[in-house]
Amino acid sequence: MLEFFKVYKKFAIFFLFLSAIILTLFYYALKPVKRLPIWSPGKNVNLELVDSTVSHIKKLHYIADFSLTNQNGETITQDNYKDKIYVADFFFTTCKSICPVMTSNMKRIQQATLLDNDIMLLSHTEMPEIDTVAQLKRYALEKGVLSDKWNLVTGSKKELYNLARKSYLVAKYDPSKEDGYGFIHTENFVLVDKKKRIRGLYDGTNEEEIDRLLEDIQILKEERKPRFSIGKLFFAD
Repeated sequence: MLEFFKVYKKFAIFFLFLSAIILTLFYYALKPVKRLPIWSPGKNVNLELVDSTVSHIKKLHYIADFSLTNQNGETITQDNYKDKIYVADFFFTTCKSICPVMTSNMKRIQQATLLDNDIMLLSHTEMPEIDTVAQLKRYALEKGVLSDKWNLVTGSKKELYNLARKSYLVAKYDPSKEDGYGFIHTENFVLVDKKKRIRGLYDGTNEEEIDRLLEDIQILKEERKPRFSIGKLFFAD
């Protein structure tokens, strides 16, 4: 009889252990995961900020490939941001209105993610005729830009226009420019995921919006972490 109870005790311990594992798997499988929306020009973006040639796109919108020059005279392409989450904006160095606040808040993001190699920053000039490499370098030194974390870039007016209004969707058209590539940048910061998709738009002059952006970066980082499902392992994205 004593032997019977010993065997039963072992079985009970095993059963409780197995039950705990199963309950844990159920918890993680059914636990809701917060996900950020995927932004597309014809779906959830103000069409005033979108070039008409892409305004019909409601899904599968990606940041186009680019080749720009940073504050150090280096060529910056999508390869520099491969497998990175990054925050992008548009500015110009002589702007006296919203740009200083935006730059200050971008620096705040730089500091908050300083030790996180998955996160980078990318600021595009609106005025390449003014913002030469030398000018961007002066501005970067003045504002405390860290080159391995944050690129200030210039390029052709056409490419910058296409990025602003066809990729990042954050600039108004400026009809006063005869070349057809005039645009007026907004205060928007853009959160881009590792698949080159827009996952958030934020007011870069608003401290609470920057708080939200930093929180959303963490949500985005959690999306690709593995979660348990009954009988298999799966990813949230």
